[in-house]
Amino acid sequence: MVPAMTGKFLLYGGQGTGAVAIEAALTLAGQAYELVDIPDARTLARKLPQMRQVPLLVFPDGEQMTESAAILMRLAELIPDARLAPGPADPRRGQYLRWMSFVSSQIYAHYWLKDDPSRLVPDASLHIQVSRRIEARILDCWAFMERGLAAQLGPGRAFLLGDAPGVLDLYVCVVSRFRPRRRRFYAVAPQMGEAVKALDADPRLKRLWDERYPFFDGWEDD
Repeated sequence: MVPAMTGKFLLYGGQGTGAVAIEAALTLAGQAYELVDIPDARTLARKLPQMRQVPLLVFPDGEQMTESAAILMRLAELIPDARLAPGPADPRRGQYLRWMSFVSSQIYAHYWLKDDPSRLVPDASLHIQVSRRIEARILDCWAFMERGLAAQLGPGRAFLLGDAPGVLDLYVCVVSRFRPRRRRFYAVAPQMGEAVKALDADPRLKRLWDERYPFFDGWEDD
């Protein structure tokens, strides 16, 4: 049996990071949370001396989790009334698990190097080339996901898995705002593009977007 969630969550996260997807899930689920904003690496090292990564979510019972995809999936399990993911008996469950893992391992993971190519490539003259190749790989992965969802679930879905948004939509919505940004994402994944645009415009998330990942002129461009 899934325990009922009572009390407040504590989220360590940064504006414009993957932590915003966690905030969005908590918002749609109607859960209270306290945010510890981590604006830079120096603050990260001071506040989270062991893990040094965001997001970090502390659950009301004291459990701590990192890894955006895992946190989102756990929240969907613990708050089933929010209907943020297909249940174990739902025929869409396999695709949900597949694509949550895919975004984490095949797309999100690339940003560790893209954000700082010197982590693996000492020659600074190669950093632009490394970044461009990573962006091309990310776009290939979005295109693969678009085809995979269409093949398994068919056309006509308002969101990625059906007619209502869930944690997979929130995850893609936030990660697709990272470079190479949305114009190029729309070009290779038009149906997913419509789903994330719907979440961009969701009135329940307006305040969150305004405060934590604000829109600005040209934000969709590379």
